[in-house]
Amino acid sequence: MSRIGKLPIIIPAGVTITHKDDIVTVKGPKGELSQYVNPAVKLVIEDGHIVMEENEDVMQDDTKQRHAFHGLYRALVHNMVVGVSEGYKKTLQIVGVGYRVSNNGNILELQLGYSHSILFVLPKEIKVETKSERNQDPLIMLESCDKQLLGQVCAKIRSLRKPEPYKGKGIRFQGEVVRRKSGKSASAK
Repeated sequence: MSRIGKLPIIIPAGVTITHKDDIVTVKGPKGELSQYVNPAVKLVIEDGHIVMEENEDVMQDDTKQRHAFHGLYRALVHNMVVGVSEGYKKTLQIVGVGYRVSNNGNILELQLGYSHSILFVLPKEIKVETKSERNQDPLIMLESCDKQLLGQVCAKIRSLRKPEPYKGKGIRFQGEVVRRKSGKSASAK
């Protein structure tokens, strides 16, 4: 059995979970999420917590795959429960002279040293806030109940101008350490 799959998921107050036709739906104060769960994993909802169990009837030959599904779907359902009750937040930092960001609703306008500004339309499930203070790097604060979607959008924004290793300019996660290179050294001749 999977070590992660064996852990029970505690259902916080205000969160309801329904399981019908291999689809798990989680509703809470921050939103509603749905996820397909493979029939190789049984979902047991009992007095305030969820337990995932391997279904021995399905996939009898492939126990390794069944173990993998056990841990995977437990992690996905846990992320959904945390997302609808607390939510997820990520902060991106823009480093570079003249690099700016602003938002108008769910549209980000990024100026990243190109000849044009980049308009990035965010999904409606993500809330965005930008912060630009004098003598500090601009910040993009993203918040959502869907961990997968939030990570994907952050990766897409970061790919617009990845941090480069010589000066460290670009978009990075707040607290991310960028390995710096020394550059050219003067020749001894």
